[in-house]
Amino acid sequence: MQITLMQGLMLAIAAIIIGVDYWLEALFIFRPLVVSTVTGIILGNVQLGLATGALTELAFAGLTPAGGTQPPNPVLAGFMSTTIAYTAGVSAETALGLCLPFSFLMQYVILFFYSSFSFFMAGADKAAEEGNVAKIRRINITTTLIVALSYGVIVFACTYLAQEPMANFVTSMPAWLIHGLEVAGGILPAIGFGMLLRVMMKAKYIPFFIAGFLMMNFIPMNNLLPVAMLGTAFALFDFFNAKARRTAIEEAIANNSGSTGGNKNVGI
Repeated sequence: MQITLMQGLMLAIAAIIIGVDYWLEALFIFRPLVVSTVTGIILGNVQLGLATGALTELAFAGLTPAGGTQPPNPVLAGFMSTTIAYTAGVSAETALGLCLPFSFLMQYVILFFYSSFSFFMAGADKAAEEGNVAKIRRINITTTLIVALSYGVIVFACTYLAQEPMANFVTSMPAWLIHGLEVAGGILPAIGFGMLLRVMMKAKYIPFFIAGFLMMNFIPMNNLLPVAMLGTAFALFDFFNAKARRTAIEEAIANNSGSTGGNKNVGI
């Protein structure tokens, strides 16, 4: 399938908007699931966008920025996994393996911005000392626009301009290499989810994890909706239990304070 010029421009505009969100971390629409779905909508294949987005989201679930460090870029991974699957006609797993170089490319571009934007710091510090809010605003807007436009240019170049060489490159690969990338793409979501569990997993959540694992592996299902509904039920159960415990603790503290105050009055 070929990407038209209009689709390429729409992808670039979407990349500009999503790139700003990733830079500011405001609405979290930069997650691969959202990015791939938007890409699928633009390319006219929502199902493909959802399939590639789900795999890419799991692979990048445990990769988050920490301080000045930057993980592989999830925005380019979301755009390119769907684009590669669309233009080259490969599976979502293979597209996930092939999109990683583009993700690494944007990772280094963002790191370059982190370093180069340090030149703005002297002017920002001076403006802060002088109370020049307008200058600080201009610096923030300028750096954000540079990042946003770079996302748009890189996504347009990778999706529209390079689509034919990329498709030819994929089709020229031997079958064993394509199969290897498919296997690697199938393993990456498990690795990403494992990294996420390493940070978030707590002993009290183990029963929920076991229940979901048993349900997914031993109960025949046509889709993941039942598992999602079970997860929602568990989340609501934990939320209301935590709320009830907090209310009980507050009431106990209030009753204890009242009884202590009464005892003091009796003593006096």
